[in-house]
Amino acid sequence: MTRGRIGARALRDLLGDWRSDAPAYESLSDRVRLLLLDGRISTGIRLPAERELAESLELSRTTVAAAYRRLREAGFAASVQGSGTTTQLPHGRPGLPAVTGTLIGFTHASLPATKLLSTVLDDELLDDYRGHFGTLGYDGIGQPELRAAIADWYGRRGLPTDPDQIVVTTGSQSAIFLAAKALVNRGDRVWAESPSYPNAYDALRDAGARLITTPVTVEDGWDLTSLEAVFQRSAPTVAYTMPDFQNPTGRSMSVHDRERFLEAAAAAGTIVIADEATSEMDIDRRAVLPPIGTLADAHGAEVVLIGSASKQIWGGLRIGWLRATPQLARRIATHRGSSDLAVPVFEQLVVSRLLPRSAEIAEERREQLRAGRETARTAIAELLPDWTFPPRLEGGLAAWVNLGAPVSSQLALAAHARGLLVAAGPRFGMDGAFERNLRIPIAADPENLQRGLEVIAELWPSVNRLARPEFESYAGTVA
Repeated sequence: MTRGRIGARALRDLLGDWRSDAPAYESLSDRVRLLLLDGRISTGIRLPAERELAESLELSRTTVAAAYRRLREAGFAASVQGSGTTTQLPHGRPGLPAVTGTLIGFTHASLPATKLLSTVLDDELLDDYRGHFGTLGYDGIGQPELRAAIADWYGRRGLPTDPDQIVVTTGSQSAIFLAAKALVNRGDRVWAESPSYPNAYDALRDAGARLITTPVTVEDGWDLTSLEAVFQRSAPTVAYTMPDFQNPTGRSMSVHDRERFLEAAAAAGTIVIADEATSEMDIDRRAVLPPIGTLADAHGAEVVLIGSASKQIWGGLRIGWLRATPQLARRIATHRGSSDLAVPVFEQLVVSRLLPRSAEIAEERREQLRAGRETARTAIAELLPDWTFPPRLEGGLAAWVNLGAPVSSQLALAAHARGLLVAAGPRFGMDGAFERNLRIPIAADPENLQRGLEVIAELWPSVNRLARPEFESYAGTVA
C-alpha cells in the first residue's frame, strides 16, 4: 500500500554525499537502502520517477533505472504498473540485508535492567496489582501512586511538583508525541537542536512542524548567539531541547546557557519541551547544574518536562511522563486517545516502587557507563586512531565520534552486512548532514562494544578510501 510520495529534491537532500568508488547505480541503490534501514524513508513511499530523479541528480535515466532494479532485486522496492516504484523492506528479518556472524546492536543507546528491578517483584506488588482488577484499568493520566512518586522525584531535584502536573505515557517518545500534538499546529515553526534525537524530529514533523535548527557541538555546546537570533526572527511555537547529556553529543547546558535559552524562549513566546530522559546518566560531570525546570519561572518561560523510566530502570518498562502546569497537562492528556488509551497498570506499579531509589540506580548506571566509556575510548584509540573521541564526555548513553571523513553512511551499510547494526550520522540531523560522525553507544555491554568496534576497524580501511582526494568533489559540507 502506498503511503505517500517523496519528491526528487527531498530525496536528493536525504541522499547527501552518496557517491562512492562503486558504480553510480550501486552507490545510489545502497544509499536508498540505508535510508530505509535507518528509518529516514518509510516503507510504502513512492520514489520519484526515473526521469525526475535523474535530472535532479544529474545522472542518466539508465543509471537511475539500474539503481531501482537493484533495489527491487534486493527486496527493498516493488514496482506496480501505473504506480511507479515503492519502497518496502525484504521478507524475513525486518529491515536487514543478509549478514554474516552474530548480530550486534549499536542502534539503541540503552542499558539492561537495573539489578534493583527484581527486588520489587514480590508478593506485595502482586497483591497491589490484584487490587486493581476491580477497575477498568484505563487511566488517561496515570495511576495515582506513580504520579505521586514522579512528583516526589521532581521535588528531590529541587522542583516542587503536584501529581496533577504529571501525565504518564508509554515511554518518553509517547510524551514527546503527545506534547507536539497538543502544542503544534500544521505549519508552525518549531526549533530543535542539530544534531538531535531523531525520533523527536519525527514526532514534531508528524504534528506538522516546520523545523528550524541551530547547532550543538561536542566542542562548544549550544550556539546561543544563533539560537537567540532565530528565536527573535522566527518566534517558534515550540522549542525541543535535551539540556542534560544531549543525544548524541553528550553535552550539558551550563547554568548561563540555560538562563539565556529560557530568556530567548520567553521573549519569543516559545513553549519549551525539555527532554530529560538522560538527565540521570551522569558519570563524572564536574559542575552541579540545576534542572532546567527550576529556572523557568524566574525567566518567564513555559516548560514541559519529559521524563523516562526506560533509560533509568529498563527499556522493557515502557513508562515515560511529562510535567507541565495542571492546565497544560490536562490539555495534553486530551490528545492521547488517537494513539493509546492508557499505560499498563503493572508497569506503573513497578516504576512507582523504584523511583524512590533513583539515587541507587544512578550510582549503578554511573559505573556501567564509565566502563562503557573507557572501553570505547581505549578501543578507538588503539583500533581507529584517525577518529576523534569526545575529549569531555561526562555522561549520557553514547559518544558522538568524528570519523575524519564523510563516510558514515557507507560505513553503516558495510557494517550491516557484517552483522553490526549502526545508525549513520545523518540519522541524527537533517538534509544529509553529519556524514563525518557516528554515534557509539557507551551503554552497550563492554564485550559487545569491543567486538563491534573491532568489526568497524576491519571495515574502515576500505570504507575510508572514500576520503581520497579524487572523492573530495562529493564530500560537500558536513558537520
